Amino acid sequence: MVAKESTSTTLQSLKSSIPKLILKLFALVTLFFLIALASIPLHAATQLALSMGVIVFVYTASSEAIKHSKKRELFRLFAIIIGCLLSVRYLIWRGVNTLESDDIFSLIAMLMLFMAEIYSGIIHLLGCFVNIFPLNRPRQSIKQFKEDQIPTVDLVIPSYNESEDLLEVTIRAAMMLDYPTEKLKIHLLDDGGTDQKVFQDNPVAAQQALTRRQTLQGLCQSLGAVYHTREKNEHAKAGNINSALLNMDGELVVILDADHVPTTDFLDRTVPWMIKDQDVFLVQSPHFMDNPDPIERNYFSAFTRMPSENDMFYNTIQKGLDFWSASFFCGSAAVLRRRHLDMVGGIAGDSITEDAETALELHALGYKSVYVDKPMISGLATESFSSFIQQRERWAQGMAQILILKKPFLNAGLSWYQKCGYMSSILFWFFPFARLVFLLSPLGYLLFGLELIHATFIEILIYTVPHIIVSFRLSHVLFGKNRWPLVSELYEILQCTFLFRALLTVVKNPNDPSFLVTPKGEDQSKTYISSLANSFYWLLLMLFIGNLGAIYHFYSTPESWELTFVVFAWNAFNFILCVSLLDVLIEKKQVRKASRLPAYDQVKIVVPEQVWEGNLRNLSRTGANLSLTFKQTLPEEVRLIGYASALKKRVEIACKVMYQNSETNEVRLQFLTRTDQEKNNVIAYTLCDSERWDSFQKRRTRPISYFYGLKHVVSVSMKPLFLHIYMKLKQRS
Repeated sequence: MVAKESTSTTLQSLKSSIPKLILKLFALVTLFFLIALASIPLHAATQLALSMGVIVFVYTASSEAIKHSKKRELFRLFAIIIGCLLSVRYLIWRGVNTLESDDIFSLIAMLMLFMAEIYSGIIHLLGCFVNIFPLNRPRQSIKQFKEDQIPTVDLVIPSYNESEDLLEVTIRAAMMLDYPTEKLKIHLLDDGGTDQKVFQDNPVAAQQALTRRQTLQGLCQSLGAVYHTREKNEHAKAGNINSALLNMDGELVVILDADHVPTTDFLDRTVPWMIKDQDVFLVQSPHFMDNPDPIERNYFSAFTRMPSENDMFYNTIQKGLDFWSASFFCGSAAVLRRRHLDMVGGIAGDSITEDAETALELHALGYKSVYVDKPMISGLATESFSSFIQQRERWAQGMAQILILKKPFLNAGLSWYQKCGYMSSILFWFFPFARLVFLLSPLGYLLFGLELIHATFIEILIYTVPHIIVSFRLSHVLFGKNRWPLVSELYEILQCTFLFRALLTVVKNPNDPSFLVTPKGEDQSKTYISSLANSFYWLLLMLFIGNLGAIYHFYSTPESWELTFVVFAWNAFNFILCVSLLDVLIEKKQVRKASRLPAYDQVKIVVPEQVWEGNLRNLSRTGANLSLTFKQTLPEEVRLIGYASALKKRVEIACKVMYQNSETNEVRLQFLTRTDQEKNNVIAYTLCDSERWDSFQKRRTRPISYFYGLKHVVSVSMKPLFLHIYMKLKQRS
């Protein structure tokens, strides 16, 4: 019977049946075994043989994991355990054999580099542990339950400064959810029209707040939603939600960010987990972004071909956390049980990441979370690099607050594996410390002659290089489809200087950070250099001077050319990465209001008494691109007929023809939404079909080789530097 079970089902049943004590003993024995093996001293030749053997084994086992689906988890497990053994051995060697120096400054540089490596090693080992058995849950539906078993739901949309148009789309989509109408209420929580804002001293701002309140009240009344505001803007998003909860009585609470548009099957796939187990406090689903973030847009230009930054977290890490009962609330796209929220006083507000903090408190009380790996919410990524950094600063500061204020590693209510899950997610956000050390350490040797590691060139080859190779391979095993090589490094470099300063404020005063709303819908009507570029200019200058220092070392101390070569290669690699990232800091002009995603639907184009067949090429919330099956000149206005899976019927959408190409039969259409029904049809057709998002994600989740990723970085390394110089000179002239 076991042989017939799916791998994920078998692992889940094993986890639930094995007593926690046995799991703890197994983990302790495995840890002791790794440390004991890793601590055995070996001669250089034996260490080289061991390193080469581990590399061959890890590559062979991981390749077999890809080829043999039935034994995939077993091969993954072997590859990860043996690969981690080599990493643990490397860190022990670094701590025991390489931290010696008569120069106090060299010793400080050594210790800083070693601490950065220890941090990276811990994150690597925790990541391997968390993601070793990603859990794939089966599909559920509320249709399998009786009507009296289906709970009532309050769907809340917190808002602060979002536009009426954006909110209207989200509310209309929520109204089309496939759920009993009498058991679903939609609530708009307006924190931009509070009494505090309406009656403030500034008359212009007060009038704007009053106008906003009246406009959104009218919107809610016309759509059948309930409008909420409050007296004061206290405790940001958490306070907004908690204030509104006092006027609600639904059994479940769904939270959607203002720009998060649900597909019609969102409640149908998530609520059943709440019905099946009354101890489940949270059902979380992915945040799917239907537009590129500034790095994807400015640097890669590969939004439709490359996995998004979110994909690694939502497609792999959350599934890994789910196996260990540690998947957590991400602020939106989630269903929570009202009874459980009341037990902890509503949404937590001690940190500015109220979502993870709330999940931590309820996990500590012994309640469960579920992660449904299906993109059913489409939202908007930040448009500019400055907004991107502002958002990441809030996430980093909030996680640091949770670490300092809540101390999850000491929380007696959490199981040991939940503690590992939370610490993995929290400690990740301290990467700026390690990343800056890795960027600047080579300069200590190249410019000031500081010793970074007390080891020979041969020792570096047999210890350090194999560790790096195996670490990259294990990263590919765990995240290969959802994260291309070097992408994580690029994202971290872009953020490290800004997040480092943000984290220092939390270390100084954990209660200091305040919640800042992430800007959405920014004006990107022109191309310009980001205001945050100066930090990178200074970093590049230091790395360039470091390369000059390497040349000096080659001539002045030829007897140590091997070590100089290693450090120079390290610094040159950092320089190439940073130069290529200048492309991100050129905010490129956006012509379209909404990003267009690939679509392949068969459609019909209708004018009075005539019908033409066509095939979609791409689709957005504002328009479509298609090719006609034969040459035909269209009038200025037509109607598009397509099948809306969300509504399970064909819909008609009025369109304006914006472009025609008689040679290729390409046609570009702009949707016209003059009536409520036309607005609903466009939203349902373009945004409310989860299969469309699922198909798009699967097409772009594909692994590539490390050398392909490196080739891409090198290919764009110098062009952005000249663009920056040109644009700066143009600004001055």
